[in-house]
Amino acid sequence: MVRITDVARRAGVSPSTVSYALSGKRPISDETRRRVEAAARDLGYRPHAAAGALAGGKPNVLALAAPLRPGVHVPVVMRLAVSVVTTARAHGHDVLLLTQEEAEEGLIRALHTASVGGLLLTDVELHDPRLTRLRSLDRPSVLIGLPAHAYGLTCVDLDFRAAGEACVEYLAELGHRTVALVGSPPEVYLRRTAYAHHLMHGFTTAATRHGLASSVHPGGPDPATAPQLAERLLHEHPALTAVVVHNEALLAPLIAAFDHLGLRIPADLSVMAVCPDDLATTPRVPVTSVSLPADELGAHAVDLLIRKLHGTPVPETTLLAPRLTQRASTSRRTA
Repeated sequence: MVRITDVARRAGVSPSTVSYALSGKRPISDETRRRVEAAARDLGYRPHAAAGALAGGKPNVLALAAPLRPGVHVPVVMRLAVSVVTTARAHGHDVLLLTQEEAEEGLIRALHTASVGGLLLTDVELHDPRLTRLRSLDRPSVLIGLPAHAYGLTCVDLDFRAAGEACVEYLAELGHRTVALVGSPPEVYLRRTAYAHHLMHGFTTAATRHGLASSVHPGGPDPATAPQLAERLLHEHPALTAVVVHNEALLAPLIAAFDHLGLRIPADLSVMAVCPDDLATTPRVPVTSVSLPADELGAHAVDLLIRKLHGTPVPETTLLAPRLTQRASTSRRTA
């Protein structure tokens, strides 16, 4: 399938120049326009239907690739999806939701069969196999996540590394010396999903900087595993005084498990979380948390994609600063 980059290469111009020459959205010299038209004719290139719809001011379609892989917390993904749909509709766009494991070829098929004008991708991995193809597409994309190498891409996410650091710094100020991170399910780490690794790195780096003893424990997605995990944490780390939970499914069950083991929160054990605000206020003891702003991330991602569709420059990486809210689950360590 001939892409706009192929036409650009044949004509010796940039892909954006090809777009402007064929759409008439910006003035292009007659010589350049004729060269682009000849290259497009020789290669059999046809401008994408969605781009024509956008130029005509008609509603367009955006694709949201949000694969429901093992270990993904579906309620948070759906909250993000609702935000994307709501924001897109405000811009006059519809959204195609892709929830299956879409490899790069699957994404390309979706682009062409659904006349999609732009892509949004979640569950980004540090070395995501989809990125090479995204860089060569003739349609814009935005990643909700930060891979190891973001050059040539547009990314937006919570600053998960700073979030992990903020949790540890807060606990260190309260006098805690032994802390643990209950993280995402093991399969999330095995896929090297970016947000989980960034938060873990921030957590361990800050703990080392403050001289704290720290440990990381991937948590399963099944709430029924919380009692065994609570027992193991206390057995392996007798001096443990604070736990940070980055696993929405385990937050309330872990608090209940610690309570069942006779620990008073926060007198005996402080608990923090990285999660949506409403989940932090659900347990019996409201939890001090760094907010996971799914609604805000979805809106930011769509706004960036719309700007790219209209040819407006956007920053390569946008990281939302972590917002920490103190609640009743943490207290100063006196002993």
